[in-house]
Amino acid sequence: MVATNDLTSRLLAALDRDEALTLFRGAVQRESVTGNEANFVAYLEEKLRTLGLTGLKTADFLPGRPNIWGERKGVGQGRSLLFIGHTDTVHVDGWREYWGGTEREDPFGAPVIDNAVWGRGSGDLKAGISASLAALSLLDRVGIKLAGDVAFAFVGDEESGQPGTGVSAGIKDFVSRIEAGEVAAPDFVIYVEPTRLSVYPAQIGFFITDIAITGKSAYFGVPELGKDALRASHAVMTALWKHSDEIAARAEHKLAGRGFLLITGLTGGGYIAVPERCSLSLIRKLLPGESLDTAAADIERTVREAITDPEIQVEFSYPAGRDHALGGTAAEIDAAAPEVRMLSAEMAAAMAGRGIIEGAPFWSEQPFFVNRLGIPAVYCAPGDIRNCHTYEEHVDVEEYLAGVVGFAAFMARYCGVVE
Repeated sequence: MVATNDLTSRLLAALDRDEALTLFRGAVQRESVTGNEANFVAYLEEKLRTLGLTGLKTADFLPGRPNIWGERKGVGQGRSLLFIGHTDTVHVDGWREYWGGTEREDPFGAPVIDNAVWGRGSGDLKAGISASLAALSLLDRVGIKLAGDVAFAFVGDEESGQPGTGVSAGIKDFVSRIEAGEVAAPDFVIYVEPTRLSVYPAQIGFFITDIAITGKSAYFGVPELGKDALRASHAVMTALWKHSDEIAARAEHKLAGRGFLLITGLTGGGYIAVPERCSLSLIRKLLPGESLDTAAADIERTVREAITDPEIQVEFSYPAGRDHALGGTAAEIDAAAPEVRMLSAEMAAAMAGRGIIEGAPFWSEQPFFVNRLGIPAVYCAPGDIRNCHTYEEHVDVEEYLAGVVGFAAFMARYCGVVE
């Protein structure tokens, strides 16, 4: 860690490393695969009460699956800040078998190995949640009183992969409470997805399309009596790959890169017969400013034009609706905004080489604030998205502790301090 100002130096000197690390490891040890968020929420409720938050509430967004939120009211006139993240993690299928007989075998053991905390959810995103809570505790330790309010909200159902889940039901419930005036709208939001302490003011959008192509089966000896869905799928894939190249050539976003589509699956075939049915799946990356509706319509037109036989039928479905019926929208705020630059500077002060302003190579729930509520939001937290959802998920201890210091310094700078 480095310190470039008096505030960061004070915070570094006061940081209780063991206490902050214990908080983080305890969070990882609460299994919360999507659908079982309540197990982790109970842990968070205990920690939030210890911080003396007011208006602390839990409420089910679906039966037995709660969100939790509360705030620390400021003691003066200052801006309000919200830290938010999801409580659920992806599954642990195969983890124990992969690490069998080693100290990493328990996916929720949270061992510290080579100065990193290992386990499912460590990066995505319990390091971020824990760092934000430890940051407020650190301010209390050094006696800093905030002028503005700091709020925390932890929601479920962000991750995909479990049957019937992963449609952002938790944040949909929470933002509806902001819209209804039940929860105060913040001035700025930090969503604690893992960024390696970079600051992401922009993120990609996405949608998934499942395409069913149906022809007519026929015995292999008389193929002229059939309609070959597999041959039609070949033409469709060729057209889609060409379309992807055209998308990529249109524009490059300075933080989010280029758009494209990726064909992710193909199934079909017949038993010694003309294949009657094939299914394709694809995912489309969208840049900020791109219309999800227009992009989906372009996909459908491309597919229909590639199928020249009118007797071959095609159907489209979109299984991953998030803040849009078809998928998740892209979002961005001004990368030069004062609060973005301030957060960047505090992370750079807390740890050398951090605080870089970049674009999120993933979709998460920032658009619910930026696009739906019109509230500026960024992603920032310790952890590396590249090892999340894998058997290698872990977070460097020093990066986590730097996140605690950086968040604490930003709370003080952004919300203001009453001496």
